Amino acid sequence: MISVVIISKDEASLDDTLAGVSSQVAGLDEPGEVVVVDASAGRLDRIRQRHEAQVRWIDFKPPAGVPVSIPHQRNVGVRAAIGDIIVFTDAGCLPDDGWLERMATPLRQCENAVAGTSRDLSGALAFPTAHVRRVEHAGDGSYLVECPTLNFGFRRGAFDALGGFDERFAYGSDVDFTWRLNDAGYRVLHVPEASLRHDYGPSRRRNRRSYVYGKARARLYRKHRARRRSILRSDPIAVVYPLFLLGLPLTLIFPWYPLLLLIPAWRNRSDRVIRVLVDHLWFGAGVLAELARR
Repeated sequence: MISVVIISKDEASLDDTLAGVSSQVAGLDEPGEVVVVDASAGRLDRIRQRHEAQVRWIDFKPPAGVPVSIPHQRNVGVRAAIGDIIVFTDAGCLPDDGWLERMATPLRQCENAVAGTSRDLSGALAFPTAHVRRVEHAGDGSYLVECPTLNFGFRRGAFDALGGFDERFAYGSDVDFTWRLNDAGYRVLHVPEASLRHDYGPSRRRNRRSYVYGKARARLYRKHRARRRSILRSDPIAVVYPLFLLGLPLTLIFPWYPLLLLIPAWRNRSDRVIRVLVDHLWFGAGVLAELARR
């Protein structure tokens, strides 16, 4: 059995996601289910009622003193799910045709974890800044060192072996989970044809997302100390942009200092350059904020 788990809090875009996901679950050859873990305290009841025939809805009350309960909801969803194959997506994601079948096929065979491709509503590749996808090639497949959960699947045995998502994280528990998967000897197969589209929201929302992911990145390296040794090679964004922001006062002496951004601008010239730079600067600010807090 395949279980699709979606966590939500006050996201009206969940309505369209459930319509798309439910139709794909219904088209599977084997039994399937959709599980929603909702922390909206009844504010999405109209969506719940619209999909109650196809969706198992879990009302989630965050623990006291926990303002962001993302990893808690993920754990509740997996443990409540019936399937041996678990597939995650997020509210606001719109799966392309064949998405769920393409995610499930490798998991039915020999793979323990898979990740698909995310695109924004315009069709361009759109990965959140903190989730820099680093690909390792092995045999005929490409395997990811990390990935977000908005398009992610795994076998229950891998989840149980790791003990689930680390609930000490507000954000970044998905990266922590995939890092621990790799450390435990599991691999995350990249399945680019399993694609979905996601509305990443207006600039203000994207900026905040990049900022909190930056804060999470600093916490990740605090937990995974061994990974610091290769941080410049494997994750330069987590170092270069915080250092650039720290050096901004040098502009008073060297007015050309901000022109250093032309280097990453050139490297990302085939992408949306301004958006990428803004995302990375907010990400760097988040790293600095977390380091300063500690």
